[in-house]
Amino acid sequence: MESLTPKEIVAYLDKYVIGQHDAKKTIAVALRNRYRRLRLDEEMQHDVVPKNILMIGSTGVGKTEIARRMAKMLHLPFIKVEASKYTEVGFVGRDVESMIRDLAIMGLALVREEENEKNQEKIANYIENKIIEKLLPPLPAGANEQKKTEYEHSFAKMQERYEIGELDHLLIKVEVPNTSNLSDDGLPPQMIQVQESIVKVLGAYGKKGTLKEMSVKEAKKILQTEASQELLDEEQLKHLAKERVEKGGIVFLDEIDKIAVSSSAVSRQDPSKEGVQRDLLPIVEGSTVQTKLGMINTDHILFIAAGAFHLSKPSDLIPELQGRFPLRVELNALDEESLYRILSEPKHSLVKQYQALLAVENLTLVFEEEALRRIAHYALVANEKTEDIGARRLHTVVEKILEDISYEADEHQGEEIVVNVALVEEKIGTIVQDEDVTRYIL
Repeated sequence: MESLTPKEIVAYLDKYVIGQHDAKKTIAVALRNRYRRLRLDEEMQHDVVPKNILMIGSTGVGKTEIARRMAKMLHLPFIKVEASKYTEVGFVGRDVESMIRDLAIMGLALVREEENEKNQEKIANYIENKIIEKLLPPLPAGANEQKKTEYEHSFAKMQERYEIGELDHLLIKVEVPNTSNLSDDGLPPQMIQVQESIVKVLGAYGKKGTLKEMSVKEAKKILQTEASQELLDEEQLKHLAKERVEKGGIVFLDEIDKIAVSSSAVSRQDPSKEGVQRDLLPIVEGSTVQTKLGMINTDHILFIAAGAFHLSKPSDLIPELQGRFPLRVELNALDEESLYRILSEPKHSLVKQYQALLAVENLTLVFEEEALRRIAHYALVANEKTEDIGARRLHTVVEKILEDISYEADEHQGEEIVVNVALVEEKIGTIVQDEDVTRYIL
């Protein structure tokens, strides 16, 4: 992140998300400001709080994709949650603090993955030695020098065979860890502490795992976890993850408009919506939450809220929560040109995905430009006639066009199939003309 300027962040996002320059620019500046804050003196750092962002736009215009791609690029702990899934304290359901506990789990997974990458050679050596030790008869206690030399020679021979994959088919017994871990989903902090104590007791006195016979090839994957646990310091991992979450964590809070209390009488009948907003306040403003990593301080976690606001407006949120999202950015609805560019320009565009999928069947799929423009046109018409679901409509339209080609792909191996205007018209032209049929199929 140190070397990335806001312009470079936007340039990266442009590879995956078409348009929405204002939203990309706002998020890029917010991220750069986090790096800038860490370069200030410690006293000033505490006073510089993140500028949380409220993204306003219809579904399918790129709100989630912008946030997800940005977090992936910068290797930051990131979770996407739906505000409508949370309930007020005292109601049955998930409490808002659980989003921070989920973020902590993501942070630990991210740090563990990075440390595994750094220690890849050590982990590979651990797995290799563990497997060979299971295949070779153990060296008897008190063995003389000759026996030790023979054992070392045999071990070296096995290493050579292991490296070229000659041992992959052999069967060995490996301890498979139990996966029935208790979940802390939605539990209050006191219950989490009790649960962790139970897990420690079970870990100390219960069965660690089950012995299973499997091939060496399968055992390599199972032993990866064991090697990671043996070679990496778990407490150090938790410390690094806690620091990463507190300084760089991002929570994408989708469907924020669903908990806005609009002026309509129907919405006023649900007091829990306002309760969820009030429960969100301390989390967004800055508080501490008990997690598996310890107490997480949320003062410098970046919150990005998003919503369509069709039936409500940002001012329907309680004033205190509105104030916690000082940056507002409105995303543009997608026109026909935008839909065409989404089909063809992104690094892993929908067209490129289908071409790659059918290439597995040795089938070459070619899209004519005019056909892509016609697909974009029909996607726009379908959005106008039914619910506007943005770029997601492209998935439905393209899938309908390629349905028969995908089904019969094995019969066309080695062939080149061209998707032209005639094919597009044949598959969806008549469907789009009939509004009732469009609603049903597209």
